[in-house]
Amino acid sequence: MSYERTDKEIVVPGEGIHLAAYTPSPYVPVNAIPEMEQEDAGVPLSHYLWVFKRHRWRIVAFVMASVLATAVVSSRITPIFESTATVDIDRQSPSAVVGQEAMRSPTAMDSDQFLATQIKLVQSDSVLRPVAQKFNLLALENTDREETERYPNAAQAPVFLKRLKVNRPGNTYLLLISYRSPEPQLAADVANAIAQSYLEHTYNIRYRASASLTSFMEKQLEELRAKMERSGAALVQFERELNVISPEEKTNILSSRLLQLNTEYTNAQADRVRKEAAFLSVRSGSIEAAQVSGQGEPLRRLTEKLNEGQERFSQVKAQYGAAHPEFRKAAAYLAEVQRQHDKTRNNIMQRVEIEYQESREREAMLQKAVQETKGEFDRLNTRSFEYQALKREAEADKKLYEELVRKIKEAGINASFQNSSIRIADPARPAIKPVFPNVKMNIALALVFSTLLAFGTAIVSDALDNTIRDPEQVSRTLKTEVVGSLPVVKSWRGRLGAVAQNSATTTALVALSNATGHADGYAEAIRTLRNSILLSDFDRRLRSLLVTSASPGEGKSTIAAHLAATHAQQHHKTLLIDGDLRRPSVHKRFGIPAATGLSNVLVGDMGWKDAVIKPEGIPDLDVLPAGPPSRRAADLIGRGLMELLEEAGPEYDLVILDAPPLLGFAEPLQMATAVDGVVVVTRAGETNRKAVAAVLGTLSRLRANVMGIILNQVHQEMSDSYYYYGHYGKYYRPSDARTT
Repeated sequence: MSYERTDKEIVVPGEGIHLAAYTPSPYVPVNAIPEMEQEDAGVPLSHYLWVFKRHRWRIVAFVMASVLATAVVSSRITPIFESTATVDIDRQSPSAVVGQEAMRSPTAMDSDQFLATQIKLVQSDSVLRPVAQKFNLLALENTDREETERYPNAAQAPVFLKRLKVNRPGNTYLLLISYRSPEPQLAADVANAIAQSYLEHTYNIRYRASASLTSFMEKQLEELRAKMERSGAALVQFERELNVISPEEKTNILSSRLLQLNTEYTNAQADRVRKEAAFLSVRSGSIEAAQVSGQGEPLRRLTEKLNEGQERFSQVKAQYGAAHPEFRKAAAYLAEVQRQHDKTRNNIMQRVEIEYQESREREAMLQKAVQETKGEFDRLNTRSFEYQALKREAEADKKLYEELVRKIKEAGINASFQNSSIRIADPARPAIKPVFPNVKMNIALALVFSTLLAFGTAIVSDALDNTIRDPEQVSRTLKTEVVGSLPVVKSWRGRLGAVAQNSATTTALVALSNATGHADGYAEAIRTLRNSILLSDFDRRLRSLLVTSASPGEGKSTIAAHLAATHAQQHHKTLLIDGDLRRPSVHKRFGIPAATGLSNVLVGDMGWKDAVIKPEGIPDLDVLPAGPPSRRAADLIGRGLMELLEEAGPEYDLVILDAPPLLGFAEPLQMATAVDGVVVVTRAGETNRKAVAAVLGTLSRLRANVMGIILNQVHQEMSDSYYYYGHYGKYYRPSDARTT
């Protein structure tokens, strides 16, 4: 965004300074790139490639130095040899000869825990201390002396060998015991000694455990024997009190007898009820009851005879008279049958009563026997519980005693058994080649890590670089455009030379053309900068231009001088004003005197036309030097410069004003409001972005027309945007220069 100058003026209160007001105009630099207007545009990948290319020699040097240093250090390190002893752990082998341990097989689920326990056991102090003392390993590893000096009780601390490594290959029951040492034989001897110490330690652990168990069981054996004797004596005494050999058998006999008596008693009750019913029926006089009784058969026959006799007697009575012999015979027969019937009936009643009485007596006797037997069974059963308790206690004490005696015998046998489930499968042997240092591996790692470190350092340094470098960066971070980039000229050792050198007829372009190829590039860059500024505004003509910078030493005076010279070479009337009243330098560029100049014009000692000097060799260029330093002139620069530009505007095609640095000085602020356009000169790779941002912010608040930024002293390796600067020397050959 740029600003047009209007007819309005802004009066600064208290100063009497009239500042030209500007309104926005559609100024767009010719080299503006639309894609860079995006606020959040990221850094392209090509930029990182350029960073690597820029620092390629540093990266190569760092990588080569790192690789060489690694190779030298690796070759000077004492070689370390490693020997490994293989221990086989047979999980299927029993851990004892007799007893339950001999029959017990390990489960597959605890294999990992078991092997992890064995690894810790190999690294324990009890295993390592005898080996460390035998081979003096603590002194060899330089740990015993340091710990002894630091801690007085370090000798009693657990032994830890830094060069020892114990691991288990996957899906195996093997333990690899490795030890490293500068001496191959020592490494093998230590590995084998640790493996043997591990086997002996496991045997000692088991032997001590068995011996301790045996000692404990022997102490308990005497107490258990006494207890067994007491319980046995109590059982015998109880049997004597019961006067039986086995109360259990006696209880079984009583139980069977009680069951039999109970059955007979039940049957007797049923028989008594039956006979009682018969007795009651017979006593009631019922003939049918007597007939159905056990003795009713004779009575039934007599009853039939009685019925027949009565029937016959009735027939005889009806046929014969009472005096007839048949009548008396039938009557006598009927009387005899009646007598026999009554006699039989009485006998039956007596028998039924007798049987009833006998069943009652039998029932009572069986009831008494059942009650007596049940009482005896209850008494014996009650004592039987006590007997069972005494018997179980005696048997338990006897069984425990026998089991303890058996355990003692098994522990004694197993204690002297050296288990073969842990054995040395492959003893360690002296190594032929060292395992450390691995020179090839170290060099490869040094190459990889140094390369990554160099690339990372290059990227970080580029990211931390907060200086102005290229147009893309300016567009992305400062939201403004670069109107021109000027290459560095090596023959000037970082600073541009004078426009005219000791010759009054030598122009700026001639001086540049007679220099090196870098100067040719600089001259072409000056022409490009001139066209970029003057051709940027199509709506109006740019009449005045302010050249300033954020800080001193950016090259603004040199650029202003060369820009004015190239503009005058096109036969355009050009006025160059040195506005830096503190450190003037324009007169040095053209080799003109600085006795009078702008300071005299501002204080009113002379007119500006009288102070203008025409450099020889550039007819269309006028230069107004700064003149002698004057504090009063600096205070009057606002109004005086405005009037000077209004008067010089009609006479010159372009007025270029070289201003002091904007940060820290008041004059550039007033100058920026008086001109048609402002360009800010920055030194590529040195000027801080924050300083440039502060300058642009100040000019924006003053509504100054900022044309853009000029990057000074750029070179090909500063950014990937300057690759074309390397072709200037090749393009401008002497033959080509003569033909053009």
